[in-house]
Amino acid sequence: MTKEFSPRHLDVKAFAQAGASLRGHESLLNYERLAQEAQGLHPDLLVDWQAQGALRTATGGEPQVWLQLQAQASFPMHCQRCMGSVDVPLQVERDFRFVADEATAEAQDDESEEDLLVLSRDFDLHALIEDELLMALPMVPMHDECPAPVQLSAGEAEFAQANTAKINPFAALAQLQQKPAAEPKSD
Repeated sequence: MTKEFSPRHLDVKAFAQAGASLRGHESLLNYERLAQEAQGLHPDLLVDWQAQGALRTATGGEPQVWLQLQAQASFPMHCQRCMGSVDVPLQVERDFRFVADEATAEAQDDESEEDLLVLSRDFDLHALIEDELLMALPMVPMHDECPAPVQLSAGEAEFAQANTAKINPFAALAQLQQKPAAEPKSD
């Protein structure tokens, strides 16, 4: 009999010991924090993900609990260049090693290359997927090439006119240079 695993309440150690895997094909609307960042969200936008548990033995050590996560989605945002809508592809592929407690994670974090998480019998894989996709969001979303030419708010003519209209702050000095020097007074 195979054990059923729930992504919302995952016994991570049992999942890894079984070498089990989970996958999902869910609406982006199911990820509340991620949905708040979207522009023009609709039910057809999906998050595809899969998770694989494994026990890996470090050289001369005990087996360690690992979780490999892959997730991808197309995420609607505003292009910061043309301000139009752009679907940003999000892709996550990460391995996580689980440790016994927070103190162990904190102690090993600086010297560890992998991402460390605390072992739990009630781990929320769904929240981890959402966190990873949120961190994959670009700071400045843009089209590779905007669909319409980007119109600058001011053209070359406006720049030239603005430059000629400005008073030169050193104009007074230039006028002083042009006046002949006053002759010294005699006493």
